[in-house]
Amino acid sequence: MKIQEFLEHHGIAGNPFAEEDAQNDTVFKRTCLESTFHPAWDKIYGDPADPSTAIVFGEKGAGKTAIKLQMVRQFDRHNETHPDQKTLVVLYDDFNPFLDRFVSRVGPNRPVDKVLSQWKLWDHMDAILSLAVTQFVTTLVDPPAREAATRPKLAPPQARDLSLLAACYDQSTAETFPSRWRKLRSRVGYQAWQGLWPTAVGLAAAAVFGLALLIGFQRGSLAWASAWWPWLLLAAAWAPWAWRRARSWWLAMRIVRSMRTGNRTTGQLARALSRMPEVDLAGQPLPTSARSDDRYELLAKFQGILAAQGYAGMVVIVDRLDEPHLINGSADRMRQVIWPMLDNKFLKSPGIGLKMLLPLELYSFIERENEQFNQRARLDKQNLVPSLEWSGETLYDIASTRVKAASVGNPPATLAQLFEPEVDQRRLLDGLRSLRVPRQLFKFLYRLLVAHCHAHTGEQAVYKIPLERFDTVLAVFRRDQDAFDRGLAPR
Repeated sequence: MKIQEFLEHHGIAGNPFAEEDAQNDTVFKRTCLESTFHPAWDKIYGDPADPSTAIVFGEKGAGKTAIKLQMVRQFDRHNETHPDQKTLVVLYDDFNPFLDRFVSRVGPNRPVDKVLSQWKLWDHMDAILSLAVTQFVTTLVDPPAREAATRPKLAPPQARDLSLLAACYDQSTAETFPSRWRKLRSRVGYQAWQGLWPTAVGLAAAAVFGLALLIGFQRGSLAWASAWWPWLLLAAAWAPWAWRRARSWWLAMRIVRSMRTGNRTTGQLARALSRMPEVDLAGQPLPTSARSDDRYELLAKFQGILAAQGYAGMVVIVDRLDEPHLINGSADRMRQVIWPMLDNKFLKSPGIGLKMLLPLELYSFIERENEQFNQRARLDKQNLVPSLEWSGETLYDIASTRVKAASVGNPPATLAQLFEPEVDQRRLLDGLRSLRVPRQLFKFLYRLLVAHCHAHTGEQAVYKIPLERFDTVLAVFRRDQDAFDRGLAPR
């Protein structure tokens, strides 16, 4: 007996329990994305008009990625209905490029644990600024058609700040950095012609010198060209340009060395900085040192730019910390990377909400930390969810919603109709409660459907799952689940 025949008999199109990852789950995206929320949803999501931090710990399959997708959808809806109080959503869920650059600069030939121990808060801030600035610049240089003719509402100082932030943090690979930076400056009205005067003086002196040589050659009087003073004057004319280039190169070297997660080269950054007048760079915070103070100031400047464009705040969603190949699920390495971010000053930054969806293994480290860590992190103020738990009733509702979503009949199919009457709701709730998280729920129901259909032929099809098969498959699944939790067997 085929599973498809069993499902079609109940008016269900496709297996609603085939997918285990919310990122690729079409049933979840089609219906559950806006209808099925964890009981702690309000605490995690907060108020989009005033973003707040939430730190969530959950085991694998507990629905952290699903919550991330739901938050993105809800923030998008908020932005559509509140165009003057939007929220910029930054997905900090791919650590691979940042960790790879960090390791290549700090110690490519050293043990990974030793290198990751040097990861600091400002490395996170650089990574977040890179993602946020790149995303925001893209909305300006490649705006929707309805906004293409509208110039961004930025004051001259903000146009300067955004150009400087883009020079340091824009990591788009859609086009070359010089062309993208040029488009951005044109879009926000920051041309910075004053930064070209050293080049203009040098070119003018070279033109005059060349014209004098041409006239002297025509008249046959080039004796003056063998003297030292004309060449000295030409060199003096180019001296401001050389001095500016040298200073820009030195500043770019310091920035590139300090930004251990960035991908900007010294040459690219030096050319961009040399285009900006010195008066615009004087006194500006730049990421030239291994400290977070400059990054806080740059973050504040970026928030001012966002406010001018109708953004009331910014939300950073942290997810998939256990997936980078350098971490590879190691709890100790996850702790090395994420612990610097647990700083109350950073987590409570005005106008910024950090939504941290972390593996449950890290919570045991929290419980063992000392008083100094607790005073620095102040997790009691961060909307902490120690464990993303699901009740049997909630798991039952999730399964029922998925069956209904995949149903094509009228009335829609229900979860209960797949079972014999002896498998009543109470028995289903007791069994599903032991599965703990949605991913295990989907795995079990998929395995149960397969086991039932394989036990019958197409000629003698049975379209109700009996209690005995439910109990047998559940017992085997629990045993495999316990073995996997103890690290004894893959599942």
